[in-house]
Amino acid sequence: MKEQLSQLIQQALDALAADGRLPEATQPTIAIERTRDASHGDLASNVALTLAKAAGYKPRDLAGMICDALPASPLVSRAEVAGPGFINFFLSGDSSRAVVQRVLTEGEQFGRSDAGAGRRVQVEFVSANPTGPLHVGHGRGAAVGDSICRLLSATGWSVASEFYYNDAGAQISNLALSVQARCRDLGPDDPQWPEDGYRGDYIADVAAAYLAGEKIDATDRHVAGKADPDDLDAIRDFAVAYLRREQDLDLKAFAVHFDRYFLESSLYESGEVEATVARLVANGHTYEQDGALWLRTTAFGDDKDRVMRKREGGYTYFLPDVAYHFNKWQRGFERVINEQGADHHSTVTRVRAGLQALQADIPQGWPDYVLHQMVTVMRDGSEVKLSKRAGSYVTLRDLIDEVGCDATRYFLVARAPSSQLTFDIDLALSQSNDNPVYYIQYAHARACSVRAKLAEQGWDWEQERGIAALPRLEEEQEKALIKRLDQYPEVVAGAALASEPHTVANYLRELAAEFHSYYNAHKMLVDDGELRDARIALSEAVRQVVANGLWLLGVNAPEAM
Repeated sequence: MKEQLSQLIQQALDALAADGRLPEATQPTIAIERTRDASHGDLASNVALTLAKAAGYKPRDLAGMICDALPASPLVSRAEVAGPGFINFFLSGDSSRAVVQRVLTEGEQFGRSDAGAGRRVQVEFVSANPTGPLHVGHGRGAAVGDSICRLLSATGWSVASEFYYNDAGAQISNLALSVQARCRDLGPDDPQWPEDGYRGDYIADVAAAYLAGEKIDATDRHVAGKADPDDLDAIRDFAVAYLRREQDLDLKAFAVHFDRYFLESSLYESGEVEATVARLVANGHTYEQDGALWLRTTAFGDDKDRVMRKREGGYTYFLPDVAYHFNKWQRGFERVINEQGADHHSTVTRVRAGLQALQADIPQGWPDYVLHQMVTVMRDGSEVKLSKRAGSYVTLRDLIDEVGCDATRYFLVARAPSSQLTFDIDLALSQSNDNPVYYIQYAHARACSVRAKLAEQGWDWEQERGIAALPRLEEEQEKALIKRLDQYPEVVAGAALASEPHTVANYLRELAAEFHSYYNAHKMLVDDGELRDARIALSEAVRQVVANGLWLLGVNAPEAM
């Protein structure tokens, strides 16, 4: 609807320009917003306020001229000037009912667009090193990242999802030493246990599988246990593959898919890390001090310069990050979004600074970052801190096994990533209106039940007949529901642009609340056949939009509950 009103306003501006009352080719950015007060119409534009000075008119006078020049449209019952120069639009009944028709006609495509025009975007998320089970923080990243992918795909982008991890380094060495200790029948309390070793029960599982010669098939690697407790390299390879397979199983249970797994070690093997260093040195953005090699990141907005190569040798962690993102740029991604934990906040500025120092025409502020805050898991009013399996944290698998994939995904995505999140297991398990995911899914199931009850009564319903009967929808709650349906494409577009899937979750909760209220107040299967057809059409439109929105969040839309 906003797009159609924008076109009407532009036609009015073109007509005024043709009459010589406005400069030729007046094509401003036309903002259309929904009004908060129904007495002010349905939608409003400040176009006259933004154009008045350049056009040489008072804003209210220009607003009046635009209103007079608006072409007649069955969508608009009237337009009027308000306040200092706003234009308020009152939509016609036909325009409102056209929304229901559009939902029913477009089905799963309703709310989708081609705004991305096939441009390439990569979303990196989770990116957990294979040193243990995925924890609930990884789960939040998975839920948010996967929903961002779905939103971008729904708005016309060509999306590639990627999981980046380290298969070498200190953490992986500690993992290998821990598994080796278990292979030698040592426990975490033994004095010979590695000082920085991992202590969860899963280490014993890895060791047992290695000694049994188990064959591991992970998405990106295939290894068989050598059963030799003295071969640390073989133990390392097996442990990484074993825990990658565990991550794969977690992600599969969470309905999350990745197009590519990228190894940090490949950046060294391919020479990309050294090539990145050479380019930074050649560009004159590095210097030697205290035996270390520094990057002058302060020249690009950082608060202090950063060490790239340590005095004792070896690169700091941000240098391969720069090489990795340069690799992304060279792969042709116009847009890159990194969904990571808030503890990565300090890397944002230095990675962007490193990319600018490469002088490769990478846009400033590239890539985008979505950083999520920590998750606190509660049960019976108390925080749940440990998993028996992991030994130090709550795993994603714990939550999925306890409350199911749907509730886990919804709860982890329903708040802005920048907000800390409390995951209440008791609430997620409850079948009540207080549980938002249950409430939303029940709206879908309830709409499905309407069609089922219709058949039980011996009546039928056809979409064409329902659309033809839409003028019978005259109740205020029906009008409010239709307006809410009309907002859905805007919500999707905004959520995709801002990488904010939680706005879809909020919208669905509001839509479900309005539908439940309407359902409880008005009988759907009335004897009046025409009114019955119209109300079923509205119910079907709600069902479709709920299903479309839940798909964006990776949540199922059940037909019965």
